[in-house]
Amino acid sequence: MIRNLMAVSALAAWGKLLFAHGRFWRTGTRLTPVNTVSASVWPDVAVVVPARDEAESIQPCLATLLQQDYKGRLSVIVVDDGSTDGTGDLARQVPDPHGRLTVVTGRERPEGWSGKLWAVHQGEMVAREKVDADGFILLTDADILHSALHLETLVEKAQRDGLDMVSEMVVLNCESAAERLLVPAFVYFFAMLYPFEKVNDPASEVAGAAGGTILVRRAMLERIGGVETVRGALIDDCSLASDIKRAGGKLYLGHSTLAWSIRPYRGAGDIWRMIARTAYVQLRYSPVILLCTIIGMGLVWLAPVYFALFGRGRVRVMGGASLFLAAVSFLPTLSRFKLSPLRALALPVVAAFYMAATIGSAVDHHRGRGVQWKSRFYTEETHA
Repeated sequence: MIRNLMAVSALAAWGKLLFAHGRFWRTGTRLTPVNTVSASVWPDVAVVVPARDEAESIQPCLATLLQQDYKGRLSVIVVDDGSTDGTGDLARQVPDPHGRLTVVTGRERPEGWSGKLWAVHQGEMVAREKVDADGFILLTDADILHSALHLETLVEKAQRDGLDMVSEMVVLNCESAAERLLVPAFVYFFAMLYPFEKVNDPASEVAGAAGGTILVRRAMLERIGGVETVRGALIDDCSLASDIKRAGGKLYLGHSTLAWSIRPYRGAGDIWRMIARTAYVQLRYSPVILLCTIIGMGLVWLAPVYFALFGRGRVRVMGGASLFLAAVSFLPTLSRFKLSPLRALALPVVAAFYMAATIGSAVDHHRGRGVQWKSRFYTEETHA
């Protein structure tokens, strides 16, 4: 009786996920250059790049930003956030024939701020001086490369649809064996948490953003109180999107074909740490929510495997059907990364890895280790 109930519940959950959860599995929401905006109305844009120990990537990142084929006035602001590897000096060496680049030496982080957001805030203050009231501020990371048309495409989307925030999930690095196995699932699970169609629907309360590319109207950023309103958040991109949507702003979240992350994850341990950094934060540091999450993930991912292998009759059929729906839902993501569809068969194993990393995130927190990122440690108290 219990097996039947669990098998039915798992299959029903997959039916809901596929057909009543914002079609999270789709990867077709992406921007391409259209060039429908008149050259006379291109607004000012200031790009803010927080950078801490990014010696390997800062120069190629800035080169792509400074070479943007953008018809309006463009400024690029790098905030050197206490780097020890010469990131700031390397940034100043990047050729800047049009005088677009400003490199700021970050000040000491005040209590209550996360390191990245303190750097972004300092860049935001400079950006406000460089764009007028109708301008935009683009928040991006120091490990991302941009097509020359990327910025123009983002602004065009915002202007055409009257959007206050345009955000894109950039193409993530996927070269090592660990990346090919685990990184596509990161994009898949992110979309499951923040279905893009729901984020883009003004009537939905769901709000989300991908931190690698966030274009926001200066006027809207000022309306919500700036980056300071999320100063302690460790999932800062989604927190900012939530504040903007609550203020009546319109959001767009999609997949990018014009920006790429070059941050490598050479082994499974690197990806584990990336997940654990924010997993328990996402669960609001709640053991109860963690327990419910693990039970839910076990029902959706692990129980169907058990039923398909060891169940009988209808239980085995329902377990197999759940696995089939899970695999089918993963195929568009694998296609985006140009990987074999056979990798969908490993999705329950990958999900188990993410479950374990989530538990590890909670264990780290309750052991007092908190979150480690860029040689900084954060606990619930330090960012509350």
